[in-house]
Amino acid sequence: MRLPFLLLAGVCVALGAAVAAPPRDAFVLVLVAVGALAAHAAVNLLNEWHDFRSGLDLTTSRTPFSGGSGALPAQPQAAAGVLALGVILLVLCTGIGLWLLQRSPALLPYGVAGVVLVVAYTPWITRRPWLCLLAPGLGFGPLMTAGTAVALSGQAGAGAMWVSLMPMALASGLLLLNQFPDVEADRAAGRRHLPMLRGRPWAARLLAGLFLAAYAAPLGGVLAGALPPGVMLCALTAPLAVAVARGAQRHPDDIPALLPTMGRNVALSLATPLLAAIGLWWVPA
Repeated sequence: MRLPFLLLAGVCVALGAAVAAPPRDAFVLVLVAVGALAAHAAVNLLNEWHDFRSGLDLTTSRTPFSGGSGALPAQPQAAAGVLALGVILLVLCTGIGLWLLQRSPALLPYGVAGVVLVVAYTPWITRRPWLCLLAPGLGFGPLMTAGTAVALSGQAGAGAMWVSLMPMALASGLLLLNQFPDVEADRAAGRRHLPMLRGRPWAARLLAGLFLAAYAAPLGGVLAGALPPGVMLCALTAPLAVAVARGAQRHPDDIPALLPTMGRNVALSLATPLLAAIGLWWVPA
């Protein structure tokens, strides 16, 4: 399941809850959190299974952030169990979504799109470069963050849509940088993504652009009157974003030297939406 990575789903749910219009039903929020974690774990498990079956996990040079967990190459007899657990978690997520639809019918397009992303990500989306870039961001941004607001308040207001663009940009940037070590192995397995097609230096510049978009989105919401100024507490991570962008541009083709930057990128992707959520909850408007 790659449990440490599931923190991102929890942070996105917290951000969506923070921007939702009150009252916020605690039971519904718990269900949303369970569904989000189940969806994230399901896509991780199915990705692990697909990459083992294709042989990709046998050729990657694993890092703490890329190349798979290494669990199935070490224990191939567990493959059927991994697939079964991924399907069970997807069914659990879908069941929660169907229950939530009774109170929030507007969730339907979010749920359908989310299930499609989970099922199609590894076998289909990873072979289409721009979709491969955008899919993680769509999942964690508009679908998970704004979808949480819809589940709690029945609709995604302008503030929810503005703020969801922040985790969208950060999640896409997280997966983009994590593709750098696997370019050669992914090419052999039939994947097609932007670091492979355009080169890592070009992708590093794109990463910097995604970071700019991540901070511009909540600022745009504040200027439009859709978000309170407290959301800009997220700007405290801007120096970290600068450090990640510079690290990616300095060492795009030197993977050992890039590893500290990849770690900082994980911290950036978690801390920025978390600070935005804290700002929305507790900083006076």
